[in-house]
Amino acid sequence: MTATRSDLRNVAIVAHVDHGKTTLVDAMLWQSGAFRANQDIDDRVMDSMDLEREKGITILAKNTSVRYVGPSAPEGGVTFNIIDTPGHADFGGEVERGLEMVDGVVLLVDASEGPLPQTRFVLRKALAKKLPVVLVINKVDRPDARIAEVVDEAYELFLDLDATDEQIDFPIVYTSAKVGRASTERPEDGGMPSGENLEQLFATLLTAIPAPSYDEGAPLQAHVTNLDASPYLGRLALCRVHQGTIRKGQQVAWMKADGTVERAKVVELLMTEALDRVPVDSAGPGDIIAVAGLPDITIGETLADPENPVALPVITVDEPSISMTIGINTSPLAGRSGGTKLTASMVRARLEQELIGNVSIRMLPTERPDTWEVQGRGELQLAILVELMKREGFELTVGKPQVVTRVVDGKLHEPMERLSVDIPEDYLGVVTQLMALRKGRMEQMVNHGTGWVRMEYLVPARGLIGFRTEFLTETRGTGLLHHVFDRYEPWHGELRTRPTGSLVADRTGPTTGFALANLQERGTMFVGPGTDVYEGMIVGENSRSDDLDVNPTKEKKLTNMRQSSGDILVPLIPHKQLSLEQALEFCREDECVEVAPSAVRIRKVQLAATDRAKSRSKGASRG
Repeated sequence: MTATRSDLRNVAIVAHVDHGKTTLVDAMLWQSGAFRANQDIDDRVMDSMDLEREKGITILAKNTSVRYVGPSAPEGGVTFNIIDTPGHADFGGEVERGLEMVDGVVLLVDASEGPLPQTRFVLRKALAKKLPVVLVINKVDRPDARIAEVVDEAYELFLDLDATDEQIDFPIVYTSAKVGRASTERPEDGGMPSGENLEQLFATLLTAIPAPSYDEGAPLQAHVTNLDASPYLGRLALCRVHQGTIRKGQQVAWMKADGTVERAKVVELLMTEALDRVPVDSAGPGDIIAVAGLPDITIGETLADPENPVALPVITVDEPSISMTIGINTSPLAGRSGGTKLTASMVRARLEQELIGNVSIRMLPTERPDTWEVQGRGELQLAILVELMKREGFELTVGKPQVVTRVVDGKLHEPMERLSVDIPEDYLGVVTQLMALRKGRMEQMVNHGTGWVRMEYLVPARGLIGFRTEFLTETRGTGLLHHVFDRYEPWHGELRTRPTGSLVADRTGPTTGFALANLQERGTMFVGPGTDVYEGMIVGENSRSDDLDVNPTKEKKLTNMRQSSGDILVPLIPHKQLSLEQALEFCREDECVEVAPSAVRIRKVQLAATDRAKSRSKGASRG
């Protein structure tokens, strides 16, 4: 007999990046009385990692619970378990896992930008899982809001993704998450929702999101959907209980991914209340819990009744589309830039640890024992992994990002991305030109008549490596671009990489102002005076297309004649400081990036100029 838990709702908030997911969760926590009035709480409280705060994006999916006892709540109140998911396609694995834990989805759309590629991606996942959807139009108080058009675009998107009649009949709530107001009546463009608080949103969620259902008397089934760690309890498995009850101290059947079954004991059972995990004695169907005591458990495994173990299906995620090599730092300056973790075994252990909690990353061995190929969803995901390792004190050599190809019916296929760009009309020609070079196919172009144009392209994923920087330069920082993996297509042939060459240092030593002043006419410098360089390190970008070996350490010949001070002062153009993402975008096939806690350097894979010349002549004779 099927029963439901009316006091519980599990819901995931999905949307494009920057549409206000985390801000809405913030407002729901505040209004449900999760915090004391005098409690010191940061904005966007769910973004707890340093990197998330710096970049202003969510990287890891997190859950919180909100206790609602408002006018619409049943007697005794209702608990909302809310999963806050990332908006970037690169972290799509997090979204897919989040959807395994819930019974419905809140789709958040910006009242001005409307549905974007990422909205399409997350919605496709939700519709495939047959989950009911509540559409929330956020930021209705923006001066450039166009609420009616955005609602129509949302309906078009649902039809486009072949939604069923039930799914298309979704409720719509209009909100301003920043102010914490919601209403079911459509406000004027740029106006405030009529509700004084989020009451109408809670009421809509109660009716639209089904309560967790279970079979009475069924044996225990709990699905591991995420992992966490505690300094006291070790590894925590975050599970959703599907059937039965789980108790603290109970013996359970731990059904592993390889098909084996092991008996294990639940040492500790925790549930989320607002932002804190609190110990509980038992949890029932629909609850989202953390279980301690299983040191090697991984995502997708099942905790079941020892007498009657039944496994739940293993979580599947999309295949990786970008790869790069990560190995130990092999440069002459290794160990001199603040790194404390330099050995191959430390790097391998850290990458293996990442694999445990991140289902969308793969790790493959390479020909070298101190280098590994790491595959992920996108450049950003891999750059964030390297950035985290850099902050932990690792020194690494990172290769240029490459696409993950496949062979289908004897033909080489490569990943294609669906790219959406929003640009002022003035830059239409420039962007069309950029995309033509990268073999992009225009699918759609919309001119809203506001001076802005939206274009949709299908473009090979290789063409987008390093595209963001060039795009922002050409559109003077005004353009917006978003892309998401679409499908595999036959190989599109050779693509032009960057049009400029590199300025390569030809000896080791500290740079001098005198040498840099002479070199800055050749192109853009990446190093300032007094920086340690070595042979094969890239010190700047050449304005021509070929590489140039230069001497950045040359000193001025001194004489015993007195000089006027004007002769000594050298006007230096400030050098360009590259971030990690920019360095990865800049490097070519024969270059790699040296990453250390206090420095990011670009270098040739072969440091000695003679070795590079030999490789070139070999390549030419082969060609």
